[in-house]
Amino acid sequence: MDRRFGWLWAAYAVSAYGSALGFGAFPLIAVLVLHASPAQVSALAAVGPAVGALIALPLGPWVEFHRKRPVMISMDLVRFAVLMTIPVAYAVGRLSFGLLLVVSVVVAAARIAFNAASGAYLKAIVRPESLLVASARFESTTWSSIAVGPPLGGSAIGLFGPVATVVANALSYLLSALGVIAIRDREQRAQRTGGGRVRAGELLDGWRHVWTHPGLRPLYLNNLLVGGLIMATEPLLAVLMLGQLGFAPWQYGLAFAAPCLGGLIGSRLARRVVARFGQYRILRTVGTLRAVWVIGLAFVQPGVAGLATVMAVELAIIVSVSLYNPVLATYRLAHTPQDRIARTLSAWSISSSVTIAVLSALGGLLATVTSPRMAIAVAGLLILASPLLLPRVEALSPGAVRQHEQVQAGA
Repeated sequence: MDRRFGWLWAAYAVSAYGSALGFGAFPLIAVLVLHASPAQVSALAAVGPAVGALIALPLGPWVEFHRKRPVMISMDLVRFAVLMTIPVAYAVGRLSFGLLLVVSVVVAAARIAFNAASGAYLKAIVRPESLLVASARFESTTWSSIAVGPPLGGSAIGLFGPVATVVANALSYLLSALGVIAIRDREQRAQRTGGGRVRAGELLDGWRHVWTHPGLRPLYLNNLLVGGLIMATEPLLAVLMLGQLGFAPWQYGLAFAAPCLGGLIGSRLARRVVARFGQYRILRTVGTLRAVWVIGLAFVQPGVAGLATVMAVELAIIVSVSLYNPVLATYRLAHTPQDRIARTLSAWSISSSVTIAVLSALGGLLATVTSPRMAIAVAGLLILASPLLLPRVEALSPGAVRQHEQVQAGA
């Protein structure tokens, strides 16, 4: 891994820390400034990813056949510009729930395009044997930023107002763009056969690759369900803790920040446990462990005991997820051709965003009819079924993958 990876990692780190400062900023603004209902807060979490995913649908092939650095720079600048509209609107007294929805849509679409470009660029500049190490470094950066960011973000909101962390998040994307510019790599543009326009079939190539791969297909379905249900509980937990149980914003931030130290543990262990037990068994075993903890969030109570409950459950979830994610990311990159990386990552992100949107909307409706606690409990019970979607070890084996590649070559 050379200086190109170093700059890419630095750019990712600064935006990750900015996003962590703004963790939960939109639900907080919706609840504390606009006095939004549980259904509105869940809609905010649902509409942004869903509509953003639809906008991002044609971006996969576009990213695939363009230089990746300019795409990353452009998406960072778009996110900087659109996020800055929130503090401006707040300053002039024009902040609205509709503006929050529009900004969340644009940020979601830009995030999908950026992640597709950065994933393809990462595979191009890192040797195959170093992909797990690189993925683990990104994962550890994510969790270390969340460990530091939310408490500082909560303090910043208390000192400077509810939109302070949005400003910090916007500036982090500007710095990220500067970091990607500093790479100064003479990147070759991918060549498309059959003309310069995006063909309709290319929009589905990412899903086609995932769905026909014996290992990626079950991992994809499992990840959609687990990620969607975990993320659907976030706005519900915000309403429960901030609205019904009376926790302060800094306590809400601390409940998610402190357990993120477990993310350093999981990501640091990834290379060692894969070396000892094998990539395929880790995907099965740790993939199952991710699912067993969420139900604990339904038992949160007021006071210190409730705060400790959230922190303990989040710690268990994060250790499992941070160990699993680098292994999944490495497997996905290793088993996707270079000329289909961007479309595959884009398809994966779009599906994830839509799933999160649907499950968040359903969670909001259920919380409105019953209560946020009941909706969290239902999510916790449903996620217990997710290990049934994990692939068997033999489906992930090199023999199964070679057979798939032979079938694809024949087709």
